[in-house]
Amino acid sequence: MLLVSVVVALSVLVYSLSQGLVEYGPDTPLSIYHPTFLILVAGVSNAFLSGDLFNLYVGFEILLAASYVLLTLGGTADRIRAGSTYVVVSLASSIVFLTALALVYAATGTVSLAQLAGRLDELPSGVALMLQLMLLTAFAIKAAVFPLSAWLPDSYPTAPAPVTAVFAGLLTKVGVYAIIRTQTLLFPDSPLSDLLLWAALLTMVIGILGAVAQDDLKRMLSFTLVSHIGYMVFGVALASDDGLSGAIYYVVHHIVIQTNLFLVAGLIERRGGSTSLERLGGLARLSPVLALLFFVPAMNLAGIPPFSGFLGKLGLMQAGVDDGGWLAYVLVAGSVVTSLLTLYAMAKAWNRAFWQPPPAEPEDASGPRTDLHRKPVRTEAPVSSKVAKVALRAGMAGPAAVLLLVGVAMTVFAGPLFGLTDRAAADLRERTPYVEAVLPEGAP
Repeated sequence: MLLVSVVVALSVLVYSLSQGLVEYGPDTPLSIYHPTFLILVAGVSNAFLSGDLFNLYVGFEILLAASYVLLTLGGTADRIRAGSTYVVVSLASSIVFLTALALVYAATGTVSLAQLAGRLDELPSGVALMLQLMLLTAFAIKAAVFPLSAWLPDSYPTAPAPVTAVFAGLLTKVGVYAIIRTQTLLFPDSPLSDLLLWAALLTMVIGILGAVAQDDLKRMLSFTLVSHIGYMVFGVALASDDGLSGAIYYVVHHIVIQTNLFLVAGLIERRGGSTSLERLGGLARLSPVLALLFFVPAMNLAGIPPFSGFLGKLGLMQAGVDDGGWLAYVLVAGSVVTSLLTLYAMAKAWNRAFWQPPPAEPEDASGPRTDLHRKPVRTEAPVSSKVAKVALRAGMAGPAAVLLLVGVAMTVFAGPLFGLTDRAAADLRERTPYVEAVLPEGAP
């Protein structure tokens, strides 16, 4: 998780350096952006390296404090509105997390994950269940698990492309990572497995239905982000080695692909002047490279063979079939439906942005239209007349191409990667290797 997060963060940083956020004027102050971005990466890294709940909380707060600044850069009306919702929701989840942290310490006398693995088993079942519910609620808000995900599609699309990309790739995955760590290490025999399965199903289906209904590329990708969190929760809820292995693989895949798609959305906005599918068209002819940069990760996200998205989904579905429960079979069916609808959404974006004819020119572009009863109305030049004026920068297209190649490499080296995730899942389920590695022999 640390390795893939650093690779993605470096790609986004190179992209933003080339883009030169300052070119947009006061909306995105460059002097604030870079140090804040690095603080965000530090918070994410700290969360992934944490060995106790308090340090995990600190990592969350570091990355959230940085995200507040990045999301509201420039103080425009849209960003302040979206940022206000984001800040309120994030503070609410942090309060729940901090309260749960205090109760865990009061009940067990420690916040070390290795020590909690033994001490939580000694608590009354009702107390342990309450602690589990509070931690799960806090992490589900951060991971955008339905019904705690309504804040995300309204918050992310308003930010600049590099900010949205790193948010989509990393921030929600820290919440998923926290769910994986706590559910496997602290609550291995969870009575909430069925609840998690239902949450996974609703997250997948409702998220992708929202994506299908969108006509703006950034909002569409934001809804697919919510939807595919459901796949990861599905693997965790199965509580099997294969389910966890598939979930870990899918988390890594989704970090890379979702970041890639949001970077490409920024390139589309730069090349076409908008991310509204109503105002785009003809980009395949104008920029074949951009068409390739979008098509490959879009098909990967949709799960088209032989890409890593297909392999990750196939692993999760196989784990669901092996589980044998009726609810697991429902999740497998939901996974298939979600994958097909993702393909539909990506195909719609591809056709409308790249293949449909560009918006028509006004009938008379020589001057304003007038009539006897109305004031002169000036017709704005269509997007198509502006597209060719803004060429892609190699420093912006390069990071997107690198992430595209990383996604392809995850397909080529899927065997060794699944070997790693299988071993990680086995260690997570067994718990003993981690506890023995952290605690000295005989420590309580």
